[in-house]
Amino acid sequence: MKTKFWLLPLIVALTLLSACGDEDNTEGSSEEITEDDLDVLEVEFDVPETADVDETIEMEAFVTYGEEAVEDADEVVFEVWEVGNEEDSEMMDSENHGDGTYTAETVFEQDGVYEMYAHTTARTMHTMPKKSVTVGEGAPVDQENADGDGDAEENEFHADGFGMHFVQPDEVNAGEDTELIVYLQMDEEEFEGADVRYEIWNYEVSDQHEWIDAEESESGEYIATHEFPEDGTYYIQIHVEDDDGLHEHEEHEVIINE
Repeated sequence: MKTKFWLLPLIVALTLLSACGDEDNTEGSSEEITEDDLDVLEVEFDVPETADVDETIEMEAFVTYGEEAVEDADEVVFEVWEVGNEEDSEMMDSENHGDGTYTAETVFEQDGVYEMYAHTTARTMHTMPKKSVTVGEGAPVDQENADGDGDAEENEFHADGFGMHFVQPDEVNAGEDTELIVYLQMDEEEFEGADVRYEIWNYEVSDQHEWIDAEESESGEYIATHEFPEDGTYYIQIHVEDDDGLHEHEEHEVIINE
C-alpha cells in the first residue's frame, strides 16, 4: 500500500510536466514563421534620367527573390510611352543575362518626357516598377498641361502612382474558356481590394457589351474567365474602381481564332 501511495503523485507530476512541454513546443512553432520571413519579389530598375534625341539607352532590371537572384523569370517586359500618350505604349522583350539581370534598348526620336514600366513576373508574383526619362529639351508646354488638370474619363490618363498591366492572351480559340489577367499597382505596391470588371464587345458578332467581374486571386492580381463565341477581333475595356472614388480604365484588342 505504501508503494502505491507514492506512485500516484509521481504519475501526476510526470503528466503535468509533459503537458507543459507540449505547450512550450506549440508556442514555439507558432512563432517560427512571420511576415518578415516571407521572401518578396523585388526589381531594381535602372535607366538614365536624361537622354539625347536619337540616343540609344539601356533599360536594366535586376530581379531578386529574397536574397536570391532570379535567373529564370517567367516574364520581364519593358513598356515605354511618351507622357500623354500611354495608349500608344511600346512593349519590348528583355534579354536574360542569366544572373538576375534583364535588359533591353530603346531610342527616343523626339524631345519629350517618357515613362516606362519593367513588367516582371516570377515565383508566382508580379511587380512593375516605373521610371521616367527626359529626352532633349523635355516636354513641350501642351504636353505638360495634358498631364495636369482634366477629366480622367476623357483623356484616359492614369492617376498618379497607379499602374495596370494586362496580360495579352496567346492563341485564343472561339468556344474555349480564356483567362483574362490584369495586375494592378499603386505607388509601386500591389493594389488590393479593387473592383475590377472586363467590358467585352465585338460589333460584328453582337451589338451588346458583356460585363464580367474579376476576382482577386492573389495580391494585386485580378482574373476572370470568358468564352468568346466566334472568331474575330474583340475589344476589352478594363474598369478599375475602389471605395475612395478611383476609376481607371484601359482598352485592349484580342484576336480570336476559329
